[in-house]
Amino acid sequence: MNDKYMGSDFDDFLKEEGIFEHCQAVAVKRVLAYQLQQFMEEHQISKTEMAGRMQTSRAALDRLLNPDNTAITLDSMIKVASTVGKQLSISMT
Repeated sequence: MNDKYMGSDFDDFLKEEGIFEHCQAVAVKRVLAYQLQQFMEEHQISKTEMAGRMQTSRAALDRLLNPDNTAITLDSMIKVASTVGKQLSISMT
């Protein structure tokens, strides 16, 4: 058994593997996509209607709802939050 990572922080492992930032981006995007999907389901809003509310295309909404697509701008994240009546909060810790 390889004890190289025994007792170390999982973040340390991800950093050493060179994938820490990517994993963080995927995690954040998955939460955002999940929250948007939940809002749409709770309010029985179709993708077409949500795209209209966000003043964007259906294809752009599909990209936002894709949890594995991390190519999202800050403007898009703010638009999502505003559309669902929330505020986007970002902090560095």
